Amino acid sequence: MIAYLLRRVLYALPLLLGINVLTFVLFFIVNTPDDMARMHLGDKRVTPEAVQKWKHDRGYDLPLFWNEAAQGADRVKQTIFYQKSLGLFLFRFGRSDDGRDIGADIRQRMWPSLAIAVPSLLVGLLADISVALLLVFFRLTYLEFWGVALCVAAMSVSTLFYIIGGQYLVGKLLQLTPISGYDTGLNALRFVILPVLIGVVAGIGSGARWYRTLFLEEVEKDYVRTARAKGLSEPRVLFSHVLKNAMIPILTGVVVVLPLLFTGSLIMESFFAIPGLGSYTIDAIQQQDFAIVRSMVFLGSVLYILGLLLTDISYTLVDPRVRLS
Repeated sequence: MIAYLLRRVLYALPLLLGINVLTFVLFFIVNTPDDMARMHLGDKRVTPEAVQKWKHDRGYDLPLFWNEAAQGADRVKQTIFYQKSLGLFLFRFGRSDDGRDIGADIRQRMWPSLAIAVPSLLVGLLADISVALLLVFFRLTYLEFWGVALCVAAMSVSTLFYIIGGQYLVGKLLQLTPISGYDTGLNALRFVILPVLIGVVAGIGSGARWYRTLFLEEVEKDYVRTARAKGLSEPRVLFSHVLKNAMIPILTGVVVVLPLLFTGSLIMESFFAIPGLGSYTIDAIQQQDFAIVRSMVFLGSVLYILGLLLTDISYTLVDPRVRLS
C-alpha cells in the first residue's frame, strides 16, 4: 500500500508540472504582461513608464522562462515562471495582482464553498441512489416508466432555470430564505439551504438515471439470481448485494466532484453572491488576475489527484478482491 501511494505521488508530480506550464503558457498567449498592465491601469492612453512600473512592482518585467541577461542558475530563477509558478508546489500562492495575499483569501473563502458543496454532495448522493433503487425495485412498471421520463425531463433543464426559479419561488414569493448573501456561524444556514436544495434538485435527474443504469446491470448477474433463489426479499437483494457491488463505479463518479468541495461551484456562488472560491475564481478571470487563476487551477489539480488516490484506497474497503500493490 505504501509503495503504491508513493508511486502515485511521484506520477502526479510531472502531471502537476505539465498543468502548471500549460496554464502559464495559455495565459500569456492570451495576454502579455503589457496587456495586463494596461487593463489594470484602466487607461487607454497610459504611458509606457506607468506600464513598466506596474510590471516591475509585480515582477512581470522579467522574461517568461529564460533570462539571457542573468548568469548561471539565475537565468532560470530570474524568470516569471520560476518566481510565480514553481512556488505552488510548496503551496506558496503569493500575492494577487492587486496585492492581496492569495493564501489568506483561500483560507477565508473555502468555508462558504464547503458549506454549500459538502451538503449538496451528501444529500444529492443519498437522493440519487434512493430514487435509482426505487426505479429498479419497480422496474418494468408504469412507476419506472414515468420516473425515468421525469429524470430525462429534469436533466434536460438548464441549471440556470433551477437557480432563477428557486430564487423567485422560495426566496421572493414564499420568502422562506434570502435570495443572496452569506453570513458567519449558524446564521449561514439560512443562506445555504436554498443553494443546497437547488443543487440537489438540479442534479437528481442525471444522477438517478446514471445510478439506475449501474443497478440494472447488477440485477441481471448470476449472484443476484442466486440470492433470489435462496429466498431473499427484493429490498434485501438490492441493498445488501446490488448496492454493495455497485460501490466501485459509484466511488469513481464521486471523485469527479471532489475538487468542487473545495474550489466551489462557479455558477451557484455567483448567482447567490456567496463569497466562496467559485466566485473568487470568476472574479479573477474577469479581472485577468493571473496569480489567482494559476493558483486555483493548480489547487483544483492537486485535489483531483488526491481524490483519485482516495478512490483507489476506498476500492479495497468496498471490494476485498481489489489489492493495491
